[in-house]
Amino acid sequence: MRIREFTGADWVQVWPIVEEVIVARETFAYDPAWSAEVAHDVWVERPPGRTVVAEQDGIVVGTAKMGANRPGPGAHVATASFMVAAAARGRGVGRALCEDALDWARDRGFAAMQFNAVVDTNEAAVRLYRQLGFTVIGTVPEAFAHPTLGRVGLHVMHRRL
Repeated sequence: MRIREFTGADWVQVWPIVEEVIVARETFAYDPAWSAEVAHDVWVERPPGRTVVAEQDGIVVGTAKMGANRPGPGAHVATASFMVAAAARGRGVGRALCEDALDWARDRGFAAMQFNAVVDTNEAAVRLYRQLGFTVIGTVPEAFAHPTLGRVGLHVMHRRL
């Protein structure tokens, strides 16, 4: 597997991953009614941010986007989001994407990385982020409407770089 920069031609493989994740409504607070065009505008970061894909044997199995968490006085803290195709989960794709995002942020002089909305029932993501040095610095109760579990919390997770 290799992580590489997203190109416009990748969207044909990235969109099914994004669509699958947002339609499931279990991990991202994105509107499941979004068109491919709207999702593209939200997912694909403009410079100086970055969007990447995880590719295995020519097939995109995951994607990530990253950039500054906030502009101006908050621009020294990075943020990132990750999506992995259902068929590729549990095979290290999310870890590779997260490690790549951490390296990218560190190389650009960010002081920390913060995830603003990690669904607390997304146990695989929470476990991975903890293994990579993130801590939960707060949880917004009942901030996410999970399709089967009802209202669950959203963690804010942080780690210094």
